[in-house]
Amino acid sequence: MNDEMHTDPIAETETNKIHVPVMLERSIELLAPALSQPGAILVDATLGLGGHAENFLSRFPGLTLVGLDRDPEALKLAGARLAPFGERAQLVHCVYDEIQDALRSLGHAEAHGILFDLGVSSMQLDRAERGFAYSKDAPLDMRMDGTADVTAEQILADYSEGELRRIFWEYGEERLASRYAKRIVERRADTRLVRSAQLVDLIQRATPAALARQGHPAKRVFQALRIEVNQELVALENAIPRAIESLALHGRMVVLSYQSLEDRIVKRAFAAASTSSTPQGLPVELPEHQPQLKLLVRGAELATDDEKAANPRSTPVRLRAAERVRVAS
Repeated sequence: MNDEMHTDPIAETETNKIHVPVMLERSIELLAPALSQPGAILVDATLGLGGHAENFLSRFPGLTLVGLDRDPEALKLAGARLAPFGERAQLVHCVYDEIQDALRSLGHAEAHGILFDLGVSSMQLDRAERGFAYSKDAPLDMRMDGTADVTAEQILADYSEGELRRIFWEYGEERLASRYAKRIVERRADTRLVRSAQLVDLIQRATPAALARQGHPAKRVFQALRIEVNQELVALENAIPRAIESLALHGRMVVLSYQSLEDRIVKRAFAAASTSSTPQGLPVELPEHQPQLKLLVRGAELATDDEKAANPRSTPVRLRAAERVRVAS
């Protein structure tokens, strides 16, 4: 149907109601000192539906926002939402580990603030046809970028039992990784797994009753498949150091993680950049060995009880934040 004749009610709902930005006020509080100057650049490395971006652009009139997302559908919806801000909202279709190239392509040498809101977006979870949610029957897709090649269905059909076991264990921290991998290989010998309901049924049948009562047994397998399809952890491991390098002096970065694997990567990168690299035995610390970052919060900060009640998707979030205090010469 011609777009001019059809208004998508789902799109309207998504941009206005579904996406409630997680830890918005805390993120603004932490980034504000770096964004209050005229001409400040904020990179929203995980633009999604633009909830965080809209609020930052509204609160900081002199701010230019660079929004990155690998999902063309999210960019389209966010672009419509941010259209009132005109050229102050600059959107780029890319994965967040391409942050430096994205900034350069727009003529920006550095960023004064960077925000990562990791994991799967509200829109991707809520649209059943994307295949991210184990609670909704859909094709086994799970691509954040629908133009990418690899789907969850292909992984389940082509990976060896050992490879499936590895991703379920490493990316899902799934104790029954071996059992699930074995059952998948057995099933696909007769029937290709093409829909999420098939995979959920297989996992439920393979899960001992005692463990099934500890939470939905498909949750960790679906997480592992999503991470593998989108190479999320590989991208994140590359993205955080590149984001640090992109920060201006006294620029600030906030990262919101939703599971331990993401948070561990962020924690390690922040720890390395906020620690002196002075060799043991050197009597003085030379400038080139001084830390690049100063941590702004102790450990990982959690959402408040009030926010968790108002926005259940904030329940697992872990916030880390840092300021760049040295730029390598």
